[in-house]
Amino acid sequence: MDKKKVAVPLVCHGHSRPVVDLFYSPVTPDGFFLISASKDSSPMLRNGETGDWIGTFEGHKGAVWSCCLDTSALRAASGSADFSAKLWDALTGDELHSFEHKHIVRACTFSEDTHLLLTGGVEKILRIFDLNRPDAPPREVDNSPGSIRTVAWLHSDQTILSSCTDIGGVRLWDVRSGKIVQTLETKSPVTSAEVSRDGRYITTADGSTVKFWDANHFGLVKSYDMPCNVESASLEPKLGNKFVAGGEDMWIHVFDFHTGEQIGCNKGHHGPVHCLRFSPGGESYASGSEDGTIRIWQLGPAIHDENESVPGNGPTGKVEVSADDVAQKIEGFHISGEGKTTEKENATDA
Repeated sequence: MDKKKVAVPLVCHGHSRPVVDLFYSPVTPDGFFLISASKDSSPMLRNGETGDWIGTFEGHKGAVWSCCLDTSALRAASGSADFSAKLWDALTGDELHSFEHKHIVRACTFSEDTHLLLTGGVEKILRIFDLNRPDAPPREVDNSPGSIRTVAWLHSDQTILSSCTDIGGVRLWDVRSGKIVQTLETKSPVTSAEVSRDGRYITTADGSTVKFWDANHFGLVKSYDMPCNVESASLEPKLGNKFVAGGEDMWIHVFDFHTGEQIGCNKGHHGPVHCLRFSPGGESYASGSEDGTIRIWQLGPAIHDENESVPGNGPTGKVEVSADDVAQKIEGFHISGEGKTTEKENATDA
């Protein structure tokens, strides 16, 4: 009997609790990077192509719900249940600043020009911090109708998008006036909202539907029913002809954007899928799960036998490229004599 052929992902171990957010940097001169947020309180930075672990940001004292990188991938930010958002040096792992809040921070994102950090959370307040003056009080927009779940910037940082944990819809705010200018109506709370790389579409997941909205005129472009409740969806960034969605059935579903037809289904996670994002070139996408792993899936024809596995390097895994290669790729990445990272070597792989 022929063995069933299935897609085999790179499996990235290292987090000891569920992975709840993923973010890819744009392509930089040093390649592209993937940052992950987990309830284990320690965001991790990886090579976006290979999944190899680069470093762990240590300092939060509660679950980390959100993480992001700036355009050049030189700085990272994270939002946590310890009532803080932190700014990090992505080359050294050092904490640059901690922005204190009065409740759990669920979402954070850098502005396109990288000068501002936007946060939202249980306080129902959107805060805009000026990273050139990190000690200055933030600008506050405080009439969100519910606890904030997701945030994003649009229109060259002129518009802010937010969704809520407990009520449906996506709100679009004019940054200058601080007022809601449009609400995209959904039946269920929006658990994932992504602005496409070209700025044309907003991709949302709510309940068991994935919707695509015109990011400039705010009309609904497409709405597809999913086979289960989905928590996250991501649109392929180069051609825009496919999207992925994942949620409570533990599978990653691949769909045709134009027809909504399912064209692939990837199995491998052992818990619900909390987050999905395409790499900047669209050749692969990453999924994060309740099972504590990140899996990087190739969109192309990389097909293997069902029982084969391709592990990515966890914090204690062997580095599969030479120390010189890594040093050239990532400026400021320190290598000790044994070819292991000198920085944060004691990271656990529980």
